[in-house]
Amino acid sequence: MNTMRVGLIGYGFSGETFHAPLLQALTEYEIVKVMSRNPQKVAQTLGAVQVVATIEDVLKDETIELVIITTPNTLHYEMAKQSLLAGKHVVIEKPMVIDPEEAEELIQLANEQQLMLSVYQNRRWDNDFLTIKRLIAEDTLGKVNTYEAHFDRFRPHVQDRWREQAVKGAGILYDLGSHLIDQALHLFGKPQFVLADVVAQRDGAKTDDYFHIIMGYGKLRVILHCGSIVAGQGPKFTLHGSKGSFIKYGIDGQEDALKAGKIPTADDWGEDNPECYGTLILHEDEQGVVTKVKTLPGSYTSYYKQVFEHIRYGQPCPVRAEEGLQTIQMIHAALKSSAEKQAVFIDK
Repeated sequence: MNTMRVGLIGYGFSGETFHAPLLQALTEYEIVKVMSRNPQKVAQTLGAVQVVATIEDVLKDETIELVIITTPNTLHYEMAKQSLLAGKHVVIEKPMVIDPEEAEELIQLANEQQLMLSVYQNRRWDNDFLTIKRLIAEDTLGKVNTYEAHFDRFRPHVQDRWREQAVKGAGILYDLGSHLIDQALHLFGKPQFVLADVVAQRDGAKTDDYFHIIMGYGKLRVILHCGSIVAGQGPKFTLHGSKGSFIKYGIDGQEDALKAGKIPTADDWGEDNPECYGTLILHEDEQGVVTKVKTLPGSYTSYYKQVFEHIRYGQPCPVRAEEGLQTIQMIHAALKSSAEKQAVFIDK
């Protein structure tokens, strides 16, 4: 196996928590350069990896094949474009970019350069989402008519960080909304319409911290919800179908494990707390049969394994840039719907 040399652009929360530990855990990769303004922080977790000041310092290294961009959203487009023009495969932290036009340009450039352009949508490998995906694939619930996903938090005070500033690409819709929208598109494809309410609820908020989105697919309704002042949280996922329902509380623990410095190679990595196993209610002979469904293990490393297999062996890309574009289109549709207080219909 020919190890893939990586340049990591940015070493904030995302780079340190969601990317570096996964790459370290996989023998397929070697992080050789990190663009960061904090060499001490990088050294604490990555050892003697070379730390550089600019993206140009990474791109001029001809031995680096893959560049991973984990900088603030406003920098994604320009840095991805630079990297593709330098002949590098590119992974962009979600959201891919801020505007659909930027995504379309990058997709065309990647195709012209015959390079991979992928978006890091790690929540496709959450344990709860993998379980729901299997239930739908196996037709356990029958024809699904309602899918509801929440990503609520209790963060009542505005923090001094770029995600909460009044700048393009900030706010909870671009942040957590990217996850929920991507999951819905992955399961059901593009909707016929989007109806959304996007607002700032907290005192002193400079950007949106709440959204409620309805995506319409014929009779199916996909409901995506996120709030920042939710101390008592309900189910993470609720699905209703012609055969029954599935209700799942709790959240995948991989993020907390990574923040705690755990390495994603343990035998129990991604396992769910049995107390949080989802409840399946199936109706048979006019009676509801209630059972617990063991949650499938989560696996964020699967994303990077598939990236390697795609670049080296031509296997399918785990998250295509075109899928990242669709997520940005849905975000723009939600913002338009909220501003105009009416449904936005989606061109197929």
